[in-house]
Amino acid sequence: MTEWIIGFLGSFIIAGLAFWKKSLSLSGAVMAICIGTLMYALVSLAWYGTLIAFFISSSLLTKWKQNRKKMIEHSYEKTGTRDAGQVWANGGLALLLAMAFYVWQQPMIWWAFIGILATVNADTWATEIGSLSKKPPRSIVSFKTVTTGSSGGVSNLGLISSILGGGFIGIVAWFLSKENDLEMLCFYLIIGTVSGFIGALTDSFIGAKWQVMYDCKHCGKEVESSKHCLHPARMKRGWRWMNNDRVNMISSIVGGLIAILIGTLWM
Repeated sequence: MTEWIIGFLGSFIIAGLAFWKKSLSLSGAVMAICIGTLMYALVSLAWYGTLIAFFISSSLLTKWKQNRKKMIEHSYEKTGTRDAGQVWANGGLALLLAMAFYVWQQPMIWWAFIGILATVNADTWATEIGSLSKKPPRSIVSFKTVTTGSSGGVSNLGLISSILGGGFIGIVAWFLSKENDLEMLCFYLIIGTVSGFIGALTDSFIGAKWQVMYDCKHCGKEVESSKHCLHPARMKRGWRWMNNDRVNMISSIVGGLIAILIGTLWM
């Protein structure tokens, strides 16, 4: 019972602060509390702490130089204030893996968890830092220059940021797991960096090829949302069901599978 209380209080405080700072909507805060409470109660501090490290680092970066990002953010389906759908897309798979580990206690489930969080963290860091690049991004598919904020656009700054974001999750997971030797540091760092980087690239590739995109009739911009400038937007390309949350979910699964592959080869 103690674990449930600690998990709830910790998640309530963090989600409450995020709601106050407008990093989470009300629905996002409720979802974050549910995920955090369950994760702390079912598994260990290493799982919970790694999830919190992702959430705090990504939230801080979202708020960093926010004024410079406002024009870019208008083209996204979701804003910097995460709702329940975004929280679930980023943390739902992680929670399901925590529940699976509670039952089966298999190391590969822990590796997959790291890979998933490394992917969403790498993607978030790439988006938030890469959007500040002075050079315009290029399409991951055609390599042609695209507008900053375009789905599937990558920049050198964004790629470096994704590597750092994935590596950060690996280091946090290593530190909290208390497997404090140099070999395991290398193991966690490789899992976080490689799975996060590949997962983030997958996110960009799916975004460029299949994510649904719309044309705003009012301002003419290509946007992720079906409504822009307070008017309905016209579907331009992609699969109608492949929205941003589903792109995140699929790329997270890829990152988790890469982490399992690395762990299996390493061990």
